[in-house]
Amino acid sequence: MTDVAFRSAGELVSAIRKRELSSRELLEHYLKRVERYNPQLNAVVTLDVERARKRADAADAALARGEVFGPLHGLPMTIKDTIETAGIRATAGAPMHAEHVPAQDAPAVARLVAAGAVIFGKTNTPVFAMDAQSYNPLFGVTNNPWDLTRSPGGSSGGAAAALAAGLTGLELGSDIGGSIRNPAHYCGVYGHKPSYDVLPLRGHIPGPPGSLSGADIAVLGPLGRSAEDLALALEVLVGPDTEEAVAWKLALPPPRRSSLREYRIAAWLDEPACPTDAGVKGRFQSAVAALRQAGAQVDEKARPAFQFADALRTYWRLLWAATSPGLPPEQFHHFAEMAAQLPQDDDSDLSRFAHAATQRHRDWLSANEARAHYRARWAEFFTNYDVLLCPITTTAAIPHDHSEPMLARTIRVNGQPRPYLDQIAWAGVIGMAYLPATIAPVGRTSEGLPVGVQIVGPYLEDRTPIDFARRLAEVVGGFAIPPGYE
Repeated sequence: MTDVAFRSAGELVSAIRKRELSSRELLEHYLKRVERYNPQLNAVVTLDVERARKRADAADAALARGEVFGPLHGLPMTIKDTIETAGIRATAGAPMHAEHVPAQDAPAVARLVAAGAVIFGKTNTPVFAMDAQSYNPLFGVTNNPWDLTRSPGGSSGGAAAALAAGLTGLELGSDIGGSIRNPAHYCGVYGHKPSYDVLPLRGHIPGPPGSLSGADIAVLGPLGRSAEDLALALEVLVGPDTEEAVAWKLALPPPRRSSLREYRIAAWLDEPACPTDAGVKGRFQSAVAALRQAGAQVDEKARPAFQFADALRTYWRLLWAATSPGLPPEQFHHFAEMAAQLPQDDDSDLSRFAHAATQRHRDWLSANEARAHYRARWAEFFTNYDVLLCPITTTAAIPHDHSEPMLARTIRVNGQPRPYLDQIAWAGVIGMAYLPATIAPVGRTSEGLPVGVQIVGPYLEDRTPIDFARRLAEVVGGFAIPPGYE
């Protein structure tokens, strides 16, 4: 029988509420699995065992009295280490925050706790969440449970690896350049990047601890082992922050369709400006074939009315502007000097970063106006289609590569070297338009590495891509346990 650790979050909560197992029993089971498997994975980097045990015992005692805390009652789960957790250190993998122990939860974490979740640990991330791999000087390297020589992705790499290996019941990650979606794909789990600003980003590092403003493009969102897990977590998480809640409430619309055959599906499986590796593309094509076999209509020629490369350039300008406040002053001045020396038409990754990170506000406003036009084109596209299927990254999980400088790294696509930042190109074109996107597993490559497809939905219609992911699992299968973790 499948280990209880791999049941979906919804199934686990149901079992706890039916008294088929206790929250404390499930917590102890996850802790034993962390003890057994985490040394080879290094996914969970901080534990808060005694407080979690007290919380689990309180959940069990409440049930005995007929009380239910909420929809996550008694569920043990972990949180990405970039997100503040009361009484548990939150480091963002940065030595300067090694001893940072927040006094209060980030609002998103507080909502999970209020819904009954039992937070028992934190999961690994690159320094300040700024890499597509997960390693840092504080905790070291996180490995992919499907192949320990490969990366679980980043920056929510520890979160995805822990879920795939059955070390936790649910996860909360963050995403500005695929940081939820990339690891979900690399590790074979589900992940959802919500529409921008539908839940508070406050309490995320970066910015610095205590920041009240959120970064452009960046969001928090759930990772799980089923689409139902994403839907369950999203219901708990979404809603305005405290000050905005005085005046408005959020009411996300229901899924657009009620059956797979009704969905109007577009598929953009490859792109000359950012080519997809044949092994990954083959799994996408098999998924499209399975959808058609199930009676769904898929348009593989449909595209939004813009060029991918043009949208990607706008994303770089907005991304580097959004992340530049986290640069130490000496680094910012270094890049400002570099931008002054490099010509504007230098299209290297380093030049793009230097210019965008130090751009004038008027230049950012120009990029933001360009973004508004892309958003309008996406909105027009979604009048004819309900979801778009596309890659999230162009390859399956890459081998570990911690060489410096990061921007000089390459990945292999169809046997040829490609820029390292190709890993976040698809994520950026979607993310900078504020669109919701769900990652759903669609099988494995010939090397046995998982592949996840990105399901993009219309702005604020998050329930549509999550619902489609649930229906997709019925025809292609869903989460699979990595060998050796059963």
